[in-house]
Amino acid sequence: MTQQEIKVKRTESILQELIPEALSSLNDARMHELDVIEVKCSRGRSDAKVYVDPSMFNDEEKAFYVKQLKKVAPIIEDYCMKDQGWFKSPKLTFVFDDQLEKSQSIEDLFKRIEKEGKHES
Repeated sequence: MTQQEIKVKRTESILQELIPEALSSLNDARMHELDVIEVKCSRGRSDAKVYVDPSMFNDEEKAFYVKQLKKVAPIIEDYCMKDQGWFKSPKLTFVFDDQLEKSQSIEDLFKRIEKEGKHES
């Protein structure tokens, strides 16, 4: 692992700890219930994608939260920057992590294929 990769991983780890802290410090109590699953930084650490757990929300609520998170992103970036003494913080983009849903639907598809295969035999 190169020095650059180590720096990126370190930044991701720090952000994964700081973002939930920053969310819990906001006045909007709805933001306190969001779970950060993962943070992925760009190679230059100027941008970071923050993956949030979607399991508790329907599509309408997800759209609301994405809109709210866009509004509070500068506040969270500022929180992280001040906490770490950084000159600048990565620009945060919040997205709901749908990988679990995708893997579940793929699993369901395989089960259906398996059942159909047994019926044909």
